[in-house]
Amino acid sequence: MRVLVTGSTGHLGEALMRLLPAAGHEPVGLDVKPGPFTAINGSVADPAVVRAAMVGVDAVIHTATLHKPHVVTHTKADFVEVNISGTLALLEAAAEAGVPRFVFTSTTSAFGAALNPGPDEPAAWIDENVRPIPKNIYGVTKTVAEDIAALFAQRGEMNVTVLRTSRFFPEDDDSAAVRARWSAENAKANEFLYRRVDLEDAATAHIAALTAGRGFQRYIVSAPPPFSRADTADLRRDPHRVVARLFPQFEAVYAAAGWTMAPTFDRVYDSARALAGLGWRPRWDFAAILAQVAAGSPIGSDLALTVGSKGYHETVFADGPFPV
Repeated sequence: MRVLVTGSTGHLGEALMRLLPAAGHEPVGLDVKPGPFTAINGSVADPAVVRAAMVGVDAVIHTATLHKPHVVTHTKADFVEVNISGTLALLEAAAEAGVPRFVFTSTTSAFGAALNPGPDEPAAWIDENVRPIPKNIYGVTKTVAEDIAALFAQRGEMNVTVLRTSRFFPEDDDSAAVRARWSAENAKANEFLYRRVDLEDAATAHIAALTAGRGFQRYIVSAPPPFSRADTADLRRDPHRVVARLFPQFEAVYAAAGWTMAPTFDRVYDSARALAGLGWRPRWDFAAILAQVAAGSPIGSDLALTVGSKGYHETVFADGPFPV
């Protein structure tokens, strides 16, 4: 299958360009930024660029986007142009070219305020039935783009799969408080319990979506949590105790590393539907990460380490990696 990958110079785009050939596909990279995996330089919001890019294509994986870290540095109009107009341009060009499959990378940030329970409420259990309540222009534009993509599937023009991915970026946390309290690896290891996915697993979910299902599908893509809904009250009050119950080795491994658990979880992303609907088999959950910590190894996949950190801005900010 010849697959157009937008955002091929970015984290997920490069991961896909590296993995797709081994899965039997021929990737073609498109990005506004040059890169070793990008054959077509141009904006997804340019109809002429995307029409030319669709020639001979069997599927599209659309990862190109403005992200949450761009909210302060870019205008709302910029977000509309790239995230909404760009997605529409790709969908129209794909429909015109008769491309039968479109995979759209969305975000769990789209859930917005639904991720923030009240002070005395349990952690929010987030699955595909939860209604998004976007809190910023990033979330708004991603949910609008999802709905536009759904229209093309509903009209029978192509099969569309939306993947709402959780965190997979390698950069330090955007919260100064988190950076001050935990090392980058400690913070990320904690997140694998409830709000993070390894880059390799994010990419394999997209590859699985190339051949799974018909019509319109929407999935959450996150490391499978070890918890059940019955744990959500305890996870809000004392996740350390819950994790110690499920992983008896956890306390000793963390103590040896000088690490600590987050004092509260405000949400848990449930990726069970993606496992069932896509036949997706992620490699990197908290058990795998804990084994790496115990062995003194860097956490996560070799692919994530190879792709490395790309950043989101050309500017270096005094207060951290993101101006948010």
